[in-house]
Amino acid sequence: MKILYTAEATAEGGRDGRTRSSDGRLDLRTVAPPELGGPDGTDGTNPEQLFAAGYASCFHSAVKLVAEHRKVEHANSSVTARVGFGPTGSGGFGLEVALDVQLPGVDAEAAEKVVRRAHRHCPYSNAVKDNVEVALSANGTALGEA
Repeated sequence: MKILYTAEATAEGGRDGRTRSSDGRLDLRTVAPPELGGPDGTDGTNPEQLFAAGYASCFHSAVKLVAEHRKVEHANSSVTARVGFGPTGSGGFGLEVALDVQLPGVDAEAAEKVVRRAHRHCPYSNAVKDNVEVALSANGTALGEA
């Protein structure tokens, strides 16, 4: 693989600390959500929110690329990523992801084709393949696990 870009970030303090990118564009306080023992109403984010934001952005780029190639309208499209965190049952923790793609005005068959193809192209999807359960939906219709 030919690397086109490398992102770098450093975390200090884990879920109760700070995360910064090497170029200074990202500088966030991290805090565990209340569901994981963190304080309620505290300013800050957590790794799952960061992962959801990154996955949604990356997947949306893949959707737009595929839609353009297939000549499918995507001007008002969006992607919502939901990242769940919990115990795996084998002593560790894991993630599960649900990606909801909105392609307003696009018929169900065309939307499904775009979403499934985007899932094959997206670097995040390829990174979690065979390790994280990913459920896809297009315009509110579940496409099942990818």
